[in-house]
Formats: sequence, C-alpha cells, structure tokens
Amino acid sequence: MSNNTTNMKNKLLLLALFTTTLLSAQQSEIKSTITTFFEGMYTADTVKIKSVCINGFILQSVSEGKNGGNLTTESAENFYKQVAAIPSHIKIEERLLGYDIRTDGAMAHAWTPYAFYINDKLSHKGVNSFTLYNENGNWKIIHIVDTRRK
Repeated sequence: MSNNTTNMKNKLLLLALFTTTLLSAQQSEIKSTITTFFEGMYTADTVKIKSVCINGFILQSVSEGKNGGNLTTESAENFYKQVAAIPSHIKIEERLLGYDIRTDGAMAHAWTPYAFYINDKLSHKGVNSFTLYNENGNWKIIHIVDTRRK
C-alpha cells in the first residue's frame, strides 16, 4: 500500500471517530436536558424546568380512548402553574423506557417511550416526542407532544 492510501485511510478513520464522538456528546447533552426537565417536574421546581425550555414552549397530548385520539394543547405558563401546585405528598415519576435521538444541525428530536406513576402506582403510559433547538451551545426544548393510554 502506498503512503497516500495509508494517509487517506487514517484521515477517514479519524473523521469517522470524530463524527461518532460528536454525535455521542450531542445525544448525552440532549438526554441531560430531558433529565433536567423531569427533575424539575418531580421537585416542583419551575425554574429548573424553564432553564431547559425556550420561552413559550408548546405542550400537547394525544389521549387514546375508545373513540380514538383527542389532541389537547397546554400553554407553558399553565404547565408551570400545575407543576408548582403539585402537593408535596404526591410523588410523580415518569420512567423513560428508552431514547431514540435524531439530530440535524441545531435541531434534535427525541422519542422516549414512558410509564407514568403517581405514588408508585401506574397512571398511564405512552411516548414523548421532544423537539429541541441548540441555542448558543445549549439544547432547549421547544415542543413536547405525548401519547397517553391507561
């Protein structure tokens, strides 16, 4: 093999390694953003939630029932009020069952199946669909839509 061929293979290998490392770091940062969001929910800390969301982010839910799906939209401000009003004796936990994260430049999408528990009792389950935007090096949630099934 010639030196040129070896050099080209080494450069391609380094590029592939760099790209893989970059994607892994982005996925880790996106997971961290989502984790912070839920930590804020569990502790009724709206400041923590706001730290990982853009102002006025959109929340939607598709409730699945006998008559099909029902789409509801909630304002960010109403969501913050609901989170802040969770009584301290109520324990909520959204157990994420996996992550499928896709990125394209400054936009990302995370698909996270979940099971939601209230005081350790299964309330409902479904999937979250997060859309995120990389704002000055920080991933921020711009939209969440979830499905909910009993």
